[in-house]
Amino acid sequence: MTDSLGRNASNARVRTRVAPSPTGDPHVGTAFAALANYCFARGRDGDFILRIEDTDQARSTAESERTILEALHWLGITWSEGPDVGGPHGPYRQSERSQIYRRYADELLERGDAFRCFCTPERLAEMREEQRRAGVPPAYDGRCVALPPAEIAANVAAGIPFVVRMVVPRTGTILVHDLLRGEIAFDAASIDMQVLLKSDGLPTYHLANVVDDHLMQITHVMRGEEWLPSAPKHVLLYRYFGWTMPELCHLPLLRNPDRSKLSKRKNPTGILFYRRMGYLPEALLNFLGLLLITVGEGDEMMDLRTMSQRFDPKHLSVAGPVFDVQKLDWLNARYLRETLDVDGFMERAREWAVNRTYFREIAPLAQTRIERLSDLGPLLSFFFAGRLDVTAEQLREGKLDDDTLRKAFAFALEDFEAVARWDVENIQNVLRNIAEALE
Repeated sequence: MTDSLGRNASNARVRTRVAPSPTGDPHVGTAFAALANYCFARGRDGDFILRIEDTDQARSTAESERTILEALHWLGITWSEGPDVGGPHGPYRQSERSQIYRRYADELLERGDAFRCFCTPERLAEMREEQRRAGVPPAYDGRCVALPPAEIAANVAAGIPFVVRMVVPRTGTILVHDLLRGEIAFDAASIDMQVLLKSDGLPTYHLANVVDDHLMQITHVMRGEEWLPSAPKHVLLYRYFGWTMPELCHLPLLRNPDRSKLSKRKNPTGILFYRRMGYLPEALLNFLGLLLITVGEGDEMMDLRTMSQRFDPKHLSVAGPVFDVQKLDWLNARYLRETLDVDGFMERAREWAVNRTYFREIAPLAQTRIERLSDLGPLLSFFFAGRLDVTAEQLREGKLDDDTLRKAFAFALEDFEAVARWDVENIQNVLRNIAEALE
């Protein structure tokens, strides 16, 4: 139940959050969601929180967390609570909250709203294969839902690994209210019996999000529409715990100009890529704001305060906004020309690339390759050029035929996407492996 400002009636102070996973370069979609949550909260004198979802220990890294914080701070987005600033509802890293999740998982087990599943990975793989052959959606078949208590106790005593799954009714409808889409009905029989606690004792996204949002008093959850299928599971969990559910708003996904989902195969998606390319943070933030807020011609330039005052999720379009780099270029040019005097322009250029830290990384590569300092210009121009105008003829200058070249580039695109740290050693390893694979 909400008032005219969209505030949760049970808690007049609006509290929103963004909860990125530290598993790679920070994505512009993360900045888009962070901006929406920031503007909604700050426009209503509320609190905006940052929480790190690092329960995927195999992929989460401290370096990725650092770059997420760095990227959002560079854009000018700040938070009142988070892993770097603390707060009354910490810790703000999910990996540091394991005991909290186990306690709530135990509550669900005791009430019969969750169950221990002892199925092996092999058994689950066979189940999914049978479902695939039968042409039915993959979902847990409920084998362990009603195990006798004696069998459960014996399995636990024997140290047999298990996960904790949520109980999902097999009949009825689960209703989800979305600020943007209204009421959405889900057939309960189509909802999977989701794993809540993994065999290593760490939670999945679903349990951790529900518990954290409740304990951190989040009133509004604004996240990407790819999480909409998870909403009925969260409705059930809030019901099982007896908690008031936050208002939900599933934000439309950013799109390429051809309306496909934004991906780095067609558009650069890393926030820090745009910093490296020489975009001003206020221009990129303003551009993301234009994807959230409709403005008239001549009214495109907005600061963060103005965006916070104007943003209303009810005015969003369900169709995903287009991430148009040409429009970003146009807006960035306006900021460079209209908001900076010559001294300000010189300072931004110095901060961007004409600085000691960046040149210190380039200098050792250049020093061994020049005969006079005037050779630096043509030798190093690509370090400052951004987009390179590479021709097919240049790519053919080696010994490879066109077909082998295409294979090499296809392998490189795929392998480079998996590289978490972009440095000389990793780049050389990728290219060396491709060279060996293609002989």
